[in-house]
Amino acid sequence: MTKFKLRLYITGRTSQSQRAIDNLRTLCERDLQGAYEVDVIDVLEHPAMAEKEKILATPTLVKRLPEPVRKIIGDLSDREKVLLGLDVELIEKGLQS
Repeated sequence: MTKFKLRLYITGRTSQSQRAIDNLRTLCERDLQGAYEVDVIDVLEHPAMAEKEKILATPTLVKRLPEPVRKIIGDLSDREKVLLGLDVELIEKGLQS
C-alpha cells in the first residue's frame, strides 16, 4: 500500500480543530492501515508554514504524498469525500454505495 504523508493545519485547540484531528485519526486507522504519517500544524504557532502552503482556511488537510498534492478543507467528517480527496480507491475498500 502507498504511504501517505498528510499535514493537518488547525487554528488553536478549538472544538472544530479537535473534531478534525479526531476524524482524521479515525479515518487513517480505519482506511489507511498504518500506511501514513500525519503532522498537525497550528497556524497560530507556525504562521510561516501556513503561508508557504497558502493555507487560507482551517482546518485544512494537505496530502503531500503520494502526488498530486491535494487540499481538503473542513472537519473531515464526510469520510467518502475525504477518501476521494486522498485518491483512496473506494472500490478496493468496499465503500461504494
